Amino acid sequence: MEHVTLLVSGMSCGHCVSRVHHALASLTGVAVKAVKVGEAEVEFDPTLQSLAAVAAALEAAGYPVLVPR
Repeated sequence: MEHVTLLVSGMSCGHCVSRVHHALASLTGVAVKAVKVGEAEVEFDPTLQSLAAVAAALEAAGYPVLVPR
């Protein structure tokens, strides 16, 4: 498992936190550790899910992501 904290734009309330959490939790191989306004902390299995796919799921939910390098 790889651990990453993503910076998530466009979040401003508890509803946003819930939507981001749901988008991440729906991905196979992803464990949501914490979500708060502005960031999401996850662990993911790179054999099941790429970091790009995790970011794409959030962007599809309407929240642009800054992926750390």
